[in-house]
Amino acid sequence: MSQQGYVAAPPYSQSQPGIGGFSAGFGPPNSSLHYGHYGDPNSSYSAPQPGVSKTTVPFGSSAPVGSPPPGTHQFSQTNFQNGPSIPGQQPHRFQGPPPPSNTGPSYPPCSHQSQPTYPNTASTSPTAQLANQLNSMQINSYGPGTTPSSCMSSGHPASFHGPQPPPPPAQQQMALPPGSQVPPPANNVNGLCAQPSLPPMARQDGIPGPAPPSPNLQQLSGQPPGPGYHPQQANYGPPMAGSQLSYPGAFPGGLAQLPGPQQKKLDPDSIPSPIQVIENDKASRGGQIYATNTRGQVPPLVTTDCIIQDQGHASPRYIRCTTYCFPSSSDMAKQARIPLAAVIQPFAIVPPNETPLYVVNHGETGPIRCNRCKAYMCPFMQFIEGGRRYQCGFCNCINDVPPFFFQHLDHIGRRVDHYERPELSLGSYEYVATLDYCRNNKPPKPPAYIFMIDVSYRNINSGLVKLICDELKTLLDKLPREEQEESSAIRVGFVTYNKVLHFFNVKSSLAQPQMMVVSDVGEVFVPLLDGFLVNFQESRSVVINLLDQIPEMFADTNEGETIFAPVIQAGMEALKAAECAGKLFIFHSSLPTAEAPGKLRNRDDKKLLNTDKEKTLFQPQYVDVASMGLVTMYTGGTLYKYNNFQLDADSPQFLSDLRKDIEKKTGFDAIMRVRTSTGFRATDFFGAIYMNNTTDVEMAAVDCDKAVTVEFKHDDKLNEDTGALIQCAVLYTSISGQRRLRIHNIGLNCSSQLADVYKTCETDALINFFAKSAFKAILSQPLKTVREILVNQTAHMLACYRKNCASPSAVSQLILPDAMKVLPVYMNCLLKSCVLVGRPEIPTDERAHHRQLVMSMGVADTQLFFYPQLLPIHSLDLKSDAVPAAVRCSEERLSEGGAFLLANGLTMFLWLGVSTPPELIQGIFNVPSFAHISTEATSLPVLDNPFSKKLKSILEHIQSQKPYTMKLIIVKQREQPEMLFRQFLVEDKSIYGGASYVDFLCCVHKEICQLLS
Repeated sequence: MSQQGYVAAPPYSQSQPGIGGFSAGFGPPNSSLHYGHYGDPNSSYSAPQPGVSKTTVPFGSSAPVGSPPPGTHQFSQTNFQNGPSIPGQQPHRFQGPPPPSNTGPSYPPCSHQSQPTYPNTASTSPTAQLANQLNSMQINSYGPGTTPSSCMSSGHPASFHGPQPPPPPAQQQMALPPGSQVPPPANNVNGLCAQPSLPPMARQDGIPGPAPPSPNLQQLSGQPPGPGYHPQQANYGPPMAGSQLSYPGAFPGGLAQLPGPQQKKLDPDSIPSPIQVIENDKASRGGQIYATNTRGQVPPLVTTDCIIQDQGHASPRYIRCTTYCFPSSSDMAKQARIPLAAVIQPFAIVPPNETPLYVVNHGETGPIRCNRCKAYMCPFMQFIEGGRRYQCGFCNCINDVPPFFFQHLDHIGRRVDHYERPELSLGSYEYVATLDYCRNNKPPKPPAYIFMIDVSYRNINSGLVKLICDELKTLLDKLPREEQEESSAIRVGFVTYNKVLHFFNVKSSLAQPQMMVVSDVGEVFVPLLDGFLVNFQESRSVVINLLDQIPEMFADTNEGETIFAPVIQAGMEALKAAECAGKLFIFHSSLPTAEAPGKLRNRDDKKLLNTDKEKTLFQPQYVDVASMGLVTMYTGGTLYKYNNFQLDADSPQFLSDLRKDIEKKTGFDAIMRVRTSTGFRATDFFGAIYMNNTTDVEMAAVDCDKAVTVEFKHDDKLNEDTGALIQCAVLYTSISGQRRLRIHNIGLNCSSQLADVYKTCETDALINFFAKSAFKAILSQPLKTVREILVNQTAHMLACYRKNCASPSAVSQLILPDAMKVLPVYMNCLLKSCVLVGRPEIPTDERAHHRQLVMSMGVADTQLFFYPQLLPIHSLDLKSDAVPAAVRCSEERLSEGGAFLLANGLTMFLWLGVSTPPELIQGIFNVPSFAHISTEATSLPVLDNPFSKKLKSILEHIQSQKPYTMKLIIVKQREQPEMLFRQFLVEDKSIYGGASYVDFLCCVHKEICQLLS
């Protein structure tokens, strides 16, 4: 199979002696670091920002409250080398700062010091440096008939490329003639300017002119044939072809570009576009049936809608991998440095047109398991000896088949009942667990939801308490239940608190609810058992009565201080006393400063930014979110944060989040274990989880949106015939109180060819892994180090491809594997996220909140979070149901006469250009002109016109697919709020110092050249 590559070059051609063994990012940690005492006693005080956070904390598994668990960190110090690895050295992914390397400086992607972003060995101005790099860097024209265009800055001679050997026959190479250059406009933020494109030229014996059609060259899918040449796919044998371009002034026999004040500019249309990749995948795989019957096949992208049929491997909704073909040896893995990981979302929502999971019940005997490795019966088990025994696919142990499970084999050695049993023919299914799988060997009780409301002065005054109580009256009818049941089995309880706790007895036999106050917050106890947790349907009148009374009861309060830790303690004690798992809904709005365990003081110290102590801001102590969020982090809960909560503006978002959270299907008191076939094992886990040992992932609750990212390492060679098999088993209590096991199985290929590993990579899953590992690393390392490691890792992965898989070409060309061509743009988005960019303007709470959200996100959520969707809504087609195609996240794509919708999963912006047509404005806002639009609104008016209805349906569609409700912000061009909107145009330079996509590509390219030289 041939593979399309992407090409570009820096200003220097170099010989290619080869990359030594990279010091790789693999292997277990050398040392166990325990969490020590965090924080800096001298941090200065600044007033907490008002806001509301709603925490939903599930309890059930013994997740700690208080100090975080001693954790093993994966980070230790090793050298980055460009030479061969030192034998016996155990390298790691996130390391201490790399030593100065003899090949020149390394390039931090986002530096905020006054020096240029990418330091160059020569002392040149930043623009000149960029000029120098872009000068001869030119990447494939990508998109209908585009070619790189140029722009210039002064004083830099263009680099000289001598004649190059003619390209190999099956590979199309393109060169551009040196065209006339135009100076960039002064006000251009990015240093990029639009230009008439240069005519594409074909190379044939060095003479510009049309090239003959070649039978070997296929057109890129999804591209209309246009004038000139498109990037082509080369039909190579084992080495994969990268389609390539050579550089200005580099065409054979042609004159080199003359030195002088001119510089080549990279046309953004000529570099790989995430939108193009997404659209191509939709065009080729959207709306089709994807059957999971083949080991190691690459699924459609997360952005592509298709129907998934389970035929023996878990649906990509449940498991996605960074690559679907593992390298067969650890040496190969270290050479490529592609992380081997799976992102597992065990309770992912399955759309109505796909089959829900089957439940298998073997009665008293329980699930059938391998005697040696304890893997559960699945399609990877091989039946032998006429069906009397089976060989485990994970550890190869031969087991007897229990008599009740025996069945004869057919002529191909498959059981006759193969298709009748989900556990033999499907990748995902559930088992009903026996008492052996229950705590204390007793069947579990249905879970409970406890609502804990902060009734301090601020919450009463803002109207929040009344809002919550009114909403709960209707929401409690919608508690989740099993499909076949009429009402929910979940019981509910109510607590209010300020400096003390108030418990309520809402027993169905009472005429009025009763309040009991616990003022000893140092040693919290639950003052009542009977009547605290009730069935809502039975106690409906008492509960409604209570919800009416709470806002009035505390209406005259002037208590401003609150507690927090004792509230959680109280919830825990109540669930323990009731012997059930459950979830705490805590509605809290201020720093807990009252004298009580868990009291916090303000420590959001801006002086720590960009120092080695910056990492303390993310560690538990003050920052409201970093400390309080730990509770949700270790229990599989969710933190919802509303800055400067205003009832009118924020209540729709708040209520929508509350509804979604209460109605979510959730597994309680869960333990997950990931088993693998021989030769590799799971070594690291990232997510909203708690780990007491190295194998059991504990989650007090796990809902449909939570994903756990698991990294694998080799401990032996893998067999190419049997592949790499993974089984994820989650033991949990269902919402009806039944103990179950949810099993997901997936098989991956193994290969001794690096090309196969690169060909089956999934960039979206890679970014999910890199984000989580980096966000974990910042707790123990300086941000600058973490950012450098990400850039270094990107360069290593691409350099290894270039050296081992791409067809020979000038060392100065940037070649990207087809499956990874948008890795640089996504990696740059990650580097520019507020978590990895320390700036005084970004509140630490905001950074801590984003860090926690990302740690439990699945692949689809991280994809949208790092590369937002930007839709031109002025081009809505009212006659069709189609959503307009997205455009790239760059200011260049906006137009003054247009309206654009941007969504990243947390926020939604509606951007309006100054010349937006009045009829469009009338249609959306029901006002006559741009000047009349109010940016205060957080929702659009409901209007009876086709445009308004269509826009509403698009907003609802985008919203329905995401776990958090996105608040709508209306932005008018050239007004102040536009600054906030611009941060989401991730392909441009960031106002906080992050590089543009083009600049980052140059930076990565330079690193690759250093690694290859």
